[in-house]
Amino acid sequence: MALVAGTMALAVPSQASAPGPATRTLVGTHPLWAAPAADKGALPAGDQLTARVYLAGQDPAGLAAYAKAVSSVGSSQYGRFLTVAQVQQRFGATPAQIAAVNAWATGAGLQVVGSSAHYIDVHGSVTTVNRAFGTHLHQYAVQGKLLEAPSTDAVIPVSVAGAILGVVGLSDSAPRIHPQSVSVNTAEGLSTDAKGKPKPNPAPKPKPGLPNVATCSDFWGQKAVSGAPKGYTANTTFDQCSFTPAQLRKAYGVTASGLTGKGATVAIVDAYGSATMLADANTFAARHGDKAFRKGQYTELVTPSKWTQTGPKDGCGGAAGWAGEESLDVEMAHGLAPDANVVYVGANSCSDQDLMAALSTIVDKHLADVVSNSWSGLMHTTSGDETPAQIAAYEQIFQQGAIEGIGFDFSSGDCGDESPAAAATGSNCDPTSTRAQAGFPSSSSWVTDVGGTALGIKDKSGSYGFETDMGTQRSALSADGKSWTPFPGAFYFGGGGGTSEDFAQPWYQGTVVPSALAHTLMSGAQSKTAQRVTPDVAMNGDLYTSVLVGMSDGSPYSEGGYGGTSVSAPEFSAIQADAIQARHGRPIGFANPAIYERAGSTAFHDVVNNTRGKGQQPLNAVADFGVIQGSLRVRLVAFGRDYGLAATKGFDNATGVGSPTEAYLNSFR
Repeated sequence: MALVAGTMALAVPSQASAPGPATRTLVGTHPLWAAPAADKGALPAGDQLTARVYLAGQDPAGLAAYAKAVSSVGSSQYGRFLTVAQVQQRFGATPAQIAAVNAWATGAGLQVVGSSAHYIDVHGSVTTVNRAFGTHLHQYAVQGKLLEAPSTDAVIPVSVAGAILGVVGLSDSAPRIHPQSVSVNTAEGLSTDAKGKPKPNPAPKPKPGLPNVATCSDFWGQKAVSGAPKGYTANTTFDQCSFTPAQLRKAYGVTASGLTGKGATVAIVDAYGSATMLADANTFAARHGDKAFRKGQYTELVTPSKWTQTGPKDGCGGAAGWAGEESLDVEMAHGLAPDANVVYVGANSCSDQDLMAALSTIVDKHLADVVSNSWSGLMHTTSGDETPAQIAAYEQIFQQGAIEGIGFDFSSGDCGDESPAAAATGSNCDPTSTRAQAGFPSSSSWVTDVGGTALGIKDKSGSYGFETDMGTQRSALSADGKSWTPFPGAFYFGGGGGTSEDFAQPWYQGTVVPSALAHTLMSGAQSKTAQRVTPDVAMNGDLYTSVLVGMSDGSPYSEGGYGGTSVSAPEFSAIQADAIQARHGRPIGFANPAIYERAGSTAFHDVVNNTRGKGQQPLNAVADFGVIQGSLRVRLVAFGRDYGLAATKGFDNATGVGSPTEAYLNSFR
């Protein structure tokens, strides 16, 4: 999936051909997809438009500098977090800046129809917008749709350019942000009962050794498979059952640490909201021996009356399309930090503008200590590239959060290196990707990018066994039950990451990330400068080492397995809540400096893929889903097969520094 490109731009000095010395060009407001060949003419003069003008604040450089200092061990300002009011006073837009932008907008004939500490919303006719921004709005035929965009980059007066970070809303966009998780039931076409178990179907004649009912192992290697065609190894076992929170707590040392996240608050940002979230989470917890949310422990901020792009063809999928993601995120956060407060903030759509508004609400009201985001996107797509201002608008929020002691976790993606080749067979990929690349905002230097692993437990209680990188090749049992098709399997699912061509190496990575990795772009080209490499850390997320999730959202309550780095992100946010409790409630804030300070120690499992190369055994399992629509649904899954990325000794581009241990949690005491 990709964030919408070309919808926002920075104000930069005009070129010689621009309208004049009294203006600044908003580079990127004319998106790449608005090509002359696609131009269908000017918009009607009377059509109405609302745009969002983002404010730069009084000291953008100072904001970034303080965010770095307050997050860096050894700095005199380390841990000296500021309140929301203090941040606004030192770095926010001044009354004079706001007044100047308002005066320019109204003087150009626009109406100011909304505002916050971060932006001003302006409204007007196409004629007024054209005049205010020195451009002409046209319609363009793009991928079967008529989209609106400026025919040239917009401009603003130099007198207000220093106060404006960028402008959103001058162009249409087809949102491609979607949840970074996949339901096993959905992936396999399972019909389930109220408990999430596959419904029985009339069975064909049983194949020797292969059950006609869904079969899984309580732990890695428990149940041997017989009667199946030979796979990657002579012998294999049934895939593990979906994990419960209790198993994950034990595997990652939470149980042994005695920590529960008490005193910390985790915020979760997705789109829309489920009306049954609290009830579903409490039902799920009770069914698996955990405590339900106590009164007031779970809160949510959702505004259904303002939801947009909710139709089946609008791209976001509406509330139903995000309900599984919300359930997964809330239940994982509660499951791994059962005493932490959880606040769900639902964006009004999956657009950048609405997701950023949700993030801004959290920092402007200091609603949480750590924020889980199970969505991200791409920098480079067939619709164009992300603009510098789009990036700056997100990072302004992340930097403010760092200064307040708030950290942001993002899922790294489910399509390996995100290349078109990976997308050709991957199940949760963005087909508009133009090349191998790291995601955004997940690759921002100001967030923690959480990658995925495949976890193997060694007993039913969840004792840690091993991990490899999140990446699967999948084959299906042939109709006659004598072979696997295709074999070897095609790439199906894999954690994201890689070396960014867009972001330089941040200060905290220099002594940990191998120089060769930091200087080798995902195209194979060598970079003269060291670049940002992701993910930073990783936790279980593979679709075939799935986690159990319960939900109803208008249907009978059921449970099923989910996978994706959408699992990994809330898992790690919960770990951070536990670590905050270990610090007696003192915030961690932006976590990356603390993560890299602990790299290479017992604080992390060094996840190494031992399934590739000469003399190494492939890691595989059989996933038997029983009889589906009259035929036996069985898959052969090879693990540790991420596309273009690999887990190696030390820091790597598939799992970062590794997965957290009990020692990680105890290091904060």
